[in-house]
Amino acid sequence: MEVLHVSAECYPVAKVGGLGDVVGALPKYQYQAGCIAKVVIPAYKSRFFDTHEFDIVHQAGMWLGHQWFHFNVWKEKHNVLGFDLYLLDIPGLLDKEGVYGHYNDTERFLGFQVAVLDWVNEWQHRPDVIHCHDHHTGLIPFLLSYGYKYGRLRELPSVLTIHNAQYQGQFGWDRQYLLPSFDLWKSGMLDWNGAINPLAAAIKCAWRVTTVSPSYMEELFTSANGLEGLLSHERAKTAGILNGIDSQVWDPATDPMLPAHYDINTFAAGKEANKQHLCHEFGFDPALPLVSFIGRLVGDKGADLLPEIIGRSLYELPGRVNFMVLGSGDPHVEWSLQQTRQFAGHRFNVQIGYNEALAHRVYAASDFLLMPSRVEPCGLNQLYALRYGTVPIVRSIGGLKDTVTDIGDENGFGIRFIHAVGWDACRAIGRAVALYEDQELTLQDIRAYMMQLDHSWDAAARDYLKLYQTIVI
Repeated sequence: MEVLHVSAECYPVAKVGGLGDVVGALPKYQYQAGCIAKVVIPAYKSRFFDTHEFDIVHQAGMWLGHQWFHFNVWKEKHNVLGFDLYLLDIPGLLDKEGVYGHYNDTERFLGFQVAVLDWVNEWQHRPDVIHCHDHHTGLIPFLLSYGYKYGRLRELPSVLTIHNAQYQGQFGWDRQYLLPSFDLWKSGMLDWNGAINPLAAAIKCAWRVTTVSPSYMEELFTSANGLEGLLSHERAKTAGILNGIDSQVWDPATDPMLPAHYDINTFAAGKEANKQHLCHEFGFDPALPLVSFIGRLVGDKGADLLPEIIGRSLYELPGRVNFMVLGSGDPHVEWSLQQTRQFAGHRFNVQIGYNEALAHRVYAASDFLLMPSRVEPCGLNQLYALRYGTVPIVRSIGGLKDTVTDIGDENGFGIRFIHAVGWDACRAIGRAVALYEDQELTLQDIRAYMMQLDHSWDAAARDYLKLYQTIVI
């Protein structure tokens, strides 16, 4: 079986969030399971493109509305990611630094999708499945079905994975002219609430629709940023498949970014060594529990709650806890955290921006990882934390609910809370501090249990292959 993954992100080439981690790992595990997995993403200006060898495997041109663009498809020569990686280069459109946030993102990702389909349309064979990820690739299932020039691909099965339904890529009908010619009688397949909605179109047209955890799939039927009715109507073709993590990249026994390595037998000394190193770097007292947040500083992640949570916890637990935040996002949240740092002194530090090496060190050094998310389709951070022996403190929602069991329940290993509000998160942090201060070996026992849990991609890769087999003709 041959599967082509089409995505805006793929770690380590281009990553903004969990989408990049998934597309960088799932195809590798599918490849190991006997599937020919390929990935195509835009050729952004990136260090990866400059430091690896590529061959041009396709050159062509395309119309995007009234503009003509040349494009190249580059294939990475040495299979360094464990699967075939293609970068699609459209000079003047995609060759920019950064994945998102450009004034013409609609045109950029429309051009990317059209070029991908034009390229696949020229293949001497065809893949068995095209697997589309999020709204940036959501028009592909529609164009496969109703685009006039893709007639030979009409029976090519497509799968959509929704990584976050809050982002749908809507744009006005005044930009319809940017699309390749299609059957205008099918315009309704593009429309949702009076706009062209790529995510809605993909839900309507894809042969199967998945999301990244079973609980998030159920939540989407009642809370999907306006798509609840559509998803309920298409329920028969939906499935929730829990994400995994790349256990080769995220392994404290071999992680090259850590100052001290450890495994399930040596985690007590190993985590202490990493904590001492981080605390020395940022001025924390290593005798106190360290609670960290890593991720985008946006409302979906509950990051706007962090100043209240940190300030209140430091007031209610004086001299008993340290906090660390690593991330970037909403400028107001960044400013609020910087202000919080002014009065918190050496009990709190914030690093604005994303630093992959520092993130690995924070996972290894922290005692607890805080995730007060309002929306969490799957969440990978809590899985990284488990792998590194760091107890997750999570809101009970989406994939967090599927992967973290509260310590008050049988075989519990995390701390869960219900409400996305400061006081509930602070109460959970109070439970964490009490656990840390317990003189018995409870925390060490929990860490030993967490680290042996298997959240690798093996099971998810098998589940996706089974799903593909239900639609391959």
